[in-house]
Amino acid sequence: MDFTGLSAFALTPLLDDRLDEAAYISIIEKLRAAGVDSIGALGSTGCYPYFSRSERASVLRLATEYSGAVPVIAGIGALRTRDVLWLAEDAQKAGVSAVLLAPVSYHPLTEDEVFDLFATVTRELSVPLCIYNNPNATHFNFSDELLARIAQLPNIGSIKIPPLAAELASERVSALRAQIPAEIRLGISGDGTAVEALNAGCSVWYSVFGGLFPQAALAISRAAMAGDIAQARQHTAALQPLWELFKRYGGSLRVIATAAELLGVVKAPCLPAPLQTLQGDARREVAQVIEQLRLTA
Repeated sequence: MDFTGLSAFALTPLLDDRLDEAAYISIIEKLRAAGVDSIGALGSTGCYPYFSRSERASVLRLATEYSGAVPVIAGIGALRTRDVLWLAEDAQKAGVSAVLLAPVSYHPLTEDEVFDLFATVTRELSVPLCIYNNPNATHFNFSDELLARIAQLPNIGSIKIPPLAAELASERVSALRAQIPAEIRLGISGDGTAVEALNAGCSVWYSVFGGLFPQAALAISRAAMAGDIAQARQHTAALQPLWELFKRYGGSLRVIATAAELLGVVKAPCLPAPLQTLQGDARREVAQVIEQLRLTA
């Protein structure tokens, strides 16, 4: 598994509170046809904590079956280490190329507890693992010292870092890069400023936007990876109305899921309750931005 380029993270759509297999297959096939570098299944965009073990296994079976030669990265986060190990086993049986792990918790975790989680899981893996630092969702923020400790474990392939302000990207990436082995790839989340992190040395963009709009995301990632930062910035700036919606409505999930419903990619309601897509004026805003930017899934 080569953690480079665009990793497109897909929604996990529901229909009548069950996995909408036809819609999910269509999403995966479109990502494969677009030529994304990898597909993220059951990431935060895929609402992994809301699904049972058997539901997750079904999702991964479809993702790996319909992704063709495109590698699949599977989210395996859960509250208990026992459950993470079960999910890791299921993911490997499904044929994923890598796994993604965030420290999910109800009670706040200590750094030693998080290190022990990763140490236990990595011992059982035959595929590489991406460390997922998502403090807005998990309320745990990895220190650089902890990341450096975990990076010494076997089977660590990548670190997915939170969004970075443009003016801080170079300093932040350089500081972290200096503390981890060269073979471990740094990846960025946060679509609106991803180009700056790619320019600063991140090798992979873990993208919510790319999971629904792969062609537009590929235009950014390919330009950035080719060193044409001016063009990548131009493409990113053109999407500013969408990034503003992400900020206004508490992140990307509800905006992207609403857009998917509006474009007919999924049926409404597509999110696991109690999560809901945007309604009323907010939904009309999303529709207006899609039309303004001429976005097509």
